[in-house]
Amino acid sequence: MSDDSTHPRRDDRPEESRRVRLSRTFDEDAESYDQARPGYPAELYDDLAEFAGACPGSRVLEIGCGTGQATRPLAERGCRITAVEAGPSMAAVARRNLEGVAGVEIVTADFESWPLPADSFDVVLAATSFHWIDPAVRVAKAAEALRPGGALAVVRTQHVRGGTEEFFIEVQRCYERFDPETPPGLRPPDAADVDGSDHAREVVRSGAFGPTVFRRYEQDLTYTTSEYLKLLRTYSGHRALPAAARNGLLGCVAGLIDGRFGGRVTKRCLVESAVARRR
Repeated sequence: MSDDSTHPRRDDRPEESRRVRLSRTFDEDAESYDQARPGYPAELYDDLAEFAGACPGSRVLEIGCGTGQATRPLAERGCRITAVEAGPSMAAVARRNLEGVAGVEIVTADFESWPLPADSFDVVLAATSFHWIDPAVRVAKAAEALRPGGALAVVRTQHVRGGTEEFFIEVQRCYERFDPETPPGLRPPDAADVDGSDHAREVVRSGAFGPTVFRRYEQDLTYTTSEYLKLLRTYSGHRALPAAARNGLLGCVAGLIDGRFGGRVTKRCLVESAVARRR
């Protein structure tokens, strides 16, 4: 189990109920989320300007802004942003982080039920949040929010092979011990093997958008033991574990980093942007 969107789990409850249940865990400790979650590469914002039109003066609807990791850089580039965040604690931290930043409105609401304003947007952005939105609603409502020619920009992140590779092989024993739903021998994929075609197919099926343009960025993020544990505590799958199992898992991870890797590990992340224009 490595992060929110890439760890397969077995669950005998309906997928929708699991998605909703896990999505609510982030709001339980918004401060830790704000401190531990990394931002995005600068190149991403350059490409959002070029391919999605997220440039000075553009109207951007951000779905699931969290505590503002992508909101501030876009606002500093002159975008006018309406950010919709379902978690009240997350939204409160985002408002604090963006206090005094011009052109930003934070709305506390579920995107699925939030009434769209009369004026359309130039860009709809979802940064590491689109997979939490109801699949029956997300693409169609994004299209409805956009002007003709406007862009849907979806940013996804995934842990991939690289960094301190031996650690991520050995740490699976911790997960297999404390989380019985962990598939045996799970490994981060090679970046080249990560396939974004599922999202492209979903967008095509809507009939509302043209072809999807993908851009990819890899970044190595180095953490001390305490920093890495703080990051893990923000992941929905970790937060959903029973307290005893979660504490045992985190203790096992900490012991491995301190005992075998000198108190520091590097995680390689693949950031992928997918941009499609409304017909």
